[in-house]
Amino acid sequence: MAEVEESSKRMFAGLSDISISEDIPVEGDISVPVRSQNADDDFSTLDEPVKDTILRDLRAVGQKFVHVLYPKKSSALLKDWDLWGPLLLCVTLALMLQGGSADSGDDGRPQFAEVFVIIWFGSVIITLNSKLLGGTISFFQSLCVLGYCILPLTVAMIVCRIVLLGSISSISFVVRLIVVTASFCWSTFASTAFLADSQPANRKALVVYPVFLFYFVIGWMILTFSPSP
Repeated sequence: MAEVEESSKRMFAGLSDISISEDIPVEGDISVPVRSQNADDDFSTLDEPVKDTILRDLRAVGQKFVHVLYPKKSSALLKDWDLWGPLLLCVTLALMLQGGSADSGDDGRPQFAEVFVIIWFGSVIITLNSKLLGGTISFFQSLCVLGYCILPLTVAMIVCRIVLLGSISSISFVVRLIVVTASFCWSTFASTAFLADSQPANRKALVVYPVFLFYFVIGWMILTFSPSP
């Protein structure tokens, strides 16, 4: 060990006398990164009050409703997807459809479960079909689009319930038929407008057809709804 130490000392003995001249520029960046003082860079939802978080989420849901009412080829529903809006629309539609003459239970629970299962199970099937055909959007993005596009049909259900408050006649049926048909076309058009760019050009028809059936079944449930006596 002593011989190794002596040999290493002789090897590096002359390095202590070497100095860097001040005329030789030193290259490189030795700056130390400073933490950003911008509040937006350090923003976290854990630091904001619960009220602000709820209001921000409600504003985001409202903006997505506006995009559905004025559909165009856009990725607005895909960038910041959520399932709060679809859940709200699904529950609202199921609650308004309960209490019909077709219910098998006393409190309308089978009808509520039927609507809930049809909407979510149908959305999952359409999403899987889209992914198998080469769709480029994620699973939850597709669920978000399909759920938010139920909004026109939910509005149609509200209008139909108001119409049914009067007499049930052929005129009221015609009014409900027009409203439901327009809402069905609007929902189908809105969903395909958002999902069109995410599908292969030669397979768009195979994706649109299940969407057509999905909203047609919901529209048929709304049209054939009649309040229990």
